[in-house]
Amino acid sequence: MRSLCLCQICTCGSDYRPYEIVKQLRHMPEEYKPKQGKIDLGTTYKRDFTSYKVQPVAMLRPLERQQVKKGKLDTVPTYKDDYRSWDIKKNDPYKPEQIYQPPTVKFGNSTTFQDDYVPRETKPRESFKPSVVRRSTAPFNGDTSHRLAYIPHQLEVKFVRPKEVYKPTDLPFEKLTTHRNDFQGLVGKTAKLCRPAYTGVAHSAHFEGSTEFRESFQPWEIPPPEVKKVAEYVPPTGSMQLHSTSHLDYIPYQASRVVPTRPVSHRRKNNFPFQGKSTMKEDFPAWESCRPGLIKQEQQIPNPSGKFDGLSTSRSHYVPHELIPTESCKPLNAALKSSVPFDDVTLYSIEYAPKKQEICPASYPTPPGYIFENTNFQGHKFFRKITPTVKAF
Repeated sequence: MRSLCLCQICTCGSDYRPYEIVKQLRHMPEEYKPKQGKIDLGTTYKRDFTSYKVQPVAMLRPLERQQVKKGKLDTVPTYKDDYRSWDIKKNDPYKPEQIYQPPTVKFGNSTTFQDDYVPRETKPRESFKPSVVRRSTAPFNGDTSHRLAYIPHQLEVKFVRPKEVYKPTDLPFEKLTTHRNDFQGLVGKTAKLCRPAYTGVAHSAHFEGSTEFRESFQPWEIPPPEVKKVAEYVPPTGSMQLHSTSHLDYIPYQASRVVPTRPVSHRRKNNFPFQGKSTMKEDFPAWESCRPGLIKQEQQIPNPSGKFDGLSTSRSHYVPHELIPTESCKPLNAALKSSVPFDDVTLYSIEYAPKKQEICPASYPTPPGYIFENTNFQGHKFFRKITPTVKAF
């Protein structure tokens, strides 16, 4: 079976043409040549700065007055003159002397725990668990602490707010809302459609079967692939030597058998059958174990007997009460009217003191009290405030 290989030539393979790569020229820097002559070390600071004479600042602190005392200096300090050492006797220790005597018997001395510990008889703890309360067999009469201590009070008469009667207006309804009165709309032209006109496609036209892809990409013939001819195998002449390097160079040696280092076992061959008994099996026989049952507590409350009559404790003992609505503390929406004329006097008009309006220094071309420093790359000007000079004493 021959495999047919179809080589597909793409657009890049048919249109691409390799071009020669030219090596780019490298720019060689010029050789540095030092300038002749002397270097002018003048800077902008030296050129623009004008030096002026500075007077030394007068000292404000008073001069030190050295008092020279005549006479011999007494070198005894106050500590040595006032301090007197006391003769302190050493206190005798209150600890009793204990002369250690080594025991004559091994582990003869008692420990500190044995000397200080006094064994006491342990008493069982008293149980605080309450005893079992026996329930009475008498029927429940229905009296509770709430029923016995409750005092009924007479309820006040419920306040009923009268309902306001709806009174329709006498004016006729014009059927116009605020939006219709205020926004009547503007007269404008109707919008034109921007979509193209619809042209119907005739279904009776015959499809020619040619597309843009078929017209642009015409098939071309692909030559069959070349099959590589394999040379015919020719067997070598002569007989084959089956001698390897290991067979020719290997010399066999006579090696003695290694003697085992383990001791020789002296076992007695007994023909008795194995009994299958051991010390473990004789001393620890298997016990018969059974699974313990579930521990269930006895039910203290007996289950009710008979049918349920449909009355719960809440339904039988509940007494309905009439609800009293809370009175509204909200004031009435009535506007306060006064016949006294408004005097137009407020705290703001009495206590307000007008201040002088200061002009922003940025409005001046050269603001007073500031010195121009420089201008940055964005065109902003920077000024420095003039600080008043303080004269020295």
